[in-house]
Amino acid sequence: MDRNYIPVLFLLGIAILTAVAIIGLSQLVMRTRPTPVKQQPYESGMPPLGDARERFSIKFYMVAMLFIVFDIETVFMIPWAAYYRQLSCAVPLVGGACPAGQISFFGLGEMLVFMAILFAGFAYVWKKGALQWD
Repeated sequence: MDRNYIPVLFLLGIAILTAVAIIGLSQLVMRTRPTPVKQQPYESGMPPLGDARERFSIKFYMVAMLFIVFDIETVFMIPWAAYYRQLSCAVPLVGGACPAGQISFFGLGEMLVFMAILFAGFAYVWKKGALQWD
């Protein structure tokens, strides 16, 4: 086995051992005293009201899906920002910088096209009224 993995395996072993020890110790030390109040479901300090299978408006699900879509789309910007310098240079970087006269707008143009598509999708959703709550 490669010696580079020994610290990782050691750390993994300590993490597993700590988790098992904490769970086992809590089972040994804990005293159970169930009461009707402790057995009730807890919802942010509020007494539970209504049925758990209550129907929600379709608008709730539409906004949730749109949030997920736009959130995932914006995560694309993180690797783009990390490689922006390489994307905006026509030749490989020299010493972490682009040589004079070799700057291109490929990286910026790529993100502007992406943002235009994202904005068009947002405008379409807004125009269709998917963000209206009434």
